[in-house]
This record gives sequence, structure tokens and C-alpha cells, in this order.
Amino acid sequence: MLVMGGDGTINEALNGMVGSTVPLAVLPGGTANVISMELGLGSRPDRAAARLGTLVARRIALGRMCSANGSSRYFLSMGGAGLDAKIVYDLNPGLKSRTGKLAYWLAGFGQFTGRVVNLTANVNGQVYNCGFALASRVRNYGGDLEIASGASLLSDEFEIVLFEGSNPLRYAWYMLGVGIRRVQAMHGVHTHRARRIEFSGEGHLQIDGEYAGRLPASFEIAPAALTLLMPDNYG
Repeated sequence: MLVMGGDGTINEALNGMVGSTVPLAVLPGGTANVISMELGLGSRPDRAAARLGTLVARRIALGRMCSANGSSRYFLSMGGAGLDAKIVYDLNPGLKSRTGKLAYWLAGFGQFTGRVVNLTANVNGQVYNCGFALASRVRNYGGDLEIASGASLLSDEFEIVLFEGSNPLRYAWYMLGVGIRRVQAMHGVHTHRARRIEFSGEGHLQIDGEYAGRLPASFEIAPAALTLLMPDNYG
């Protein structure tokens, strides 16, 4: 199956393909195009289309969000809890359609007017209070940033990055670390490799950049769930 669109559109398609052996190929056509950028296909659909014949099929794991009400949904690139999901929740859809990534930045700046709500994250038997938790399958974040520098679509684990603190200025400092690709070395940032993370407390959730509801919930690895076409040199 060939899907042209952003990460939300790709998410809709893959949720209907889980367990199938039909390969999924993606062409960029959205706001951030995280998956296309992660695979090295770029943001130009014409250039990505010219490379389709060179891609190889690989069976990969997906992430799966499990909600407290028993529902579940799969995701390809990442799941987030806390601050970044609150940004997605506050996003103005009309502004997003007109300005693209600028709408996310404006929604992010709006978070600096109040304290960041903390949640509880349980990973590998350790419990953390944090304002933002990212469970990522990709290095790319938002199309042109990098948070989970050791993540890979070929891995059967998440790279999980947890950010402590409730002062919004602290998160501005974290974003500076993201910009210079040093965030995982910063005080208050914890990185883990894991197949599952559980969340409790208050807060919002996002998967593949789309709003996904509220806590409590968990993210877990679903092994060998999708066949994805990717460059032979990925990884």
C-alpha cells in the first residue's frame, strides 16, 4: 500500500494493516513528515516517489497504546505523554492548515504561562515524576529535531526519554538542549530502553503527532506487526 500524507494519515493506514503482510510505503505530504524524514526520503514527494523502486521490505515492530478503558491503537514513530501531548491538544487546526509547523511552536509557547502538570511514569520497574515522557521508535522529532538519538524502527524496544520538572522555563532549557543535540546529557533527563511504559496521574497523550486522549494508559511494543518499505541502508 502506498500512502501519501502526514504522520496522522500514515497512522490511520497502518492501523488497518497490522498483522498483514502487505508492505506499506510512504510519501511525504503533511506538516512534519517524521517517518519520511526518518527514512531519509525527505519532504519532497516527487523525490521520494523516484526512490520507491529501490526500497526494501522489512518486518518491524510497532508501538501500541493501551487505554484504561480497554481500547488500543498502534503507532509507528512515537508516543508522548504530558507536555507535548498538551501542545497537540491545544493546537488550532485552522492555524495548522495555514501555517504548518508554526502552529505547533505557537501552541508550545502558550505552555509557558503556567506550571507543567506532572505525571507518573513506570519504566523497567523504576517510577519517575515527569512533565513530559517520550516513547520513541525514531530519532526524528517534529521533522527537523532529534530527542531519542538511539531509537530505530528496526529495534524491538522504545527509546524512552523522561523530562523532570514543572517550571516551564526548565522546558525551554531542555529545548535548547534538543536544538544542540545534547538533551540526553542534561540534568533532569532520563533515558531508558524498554518494551513497555505505564502512565498514571493527570495529563494528555499523543501518538504519531495526533491527540490520543488522557491518562492513565500504557505504551508497549507489538513485535513484527508491520511490513514497511525503507531504504536498504536505513539504520
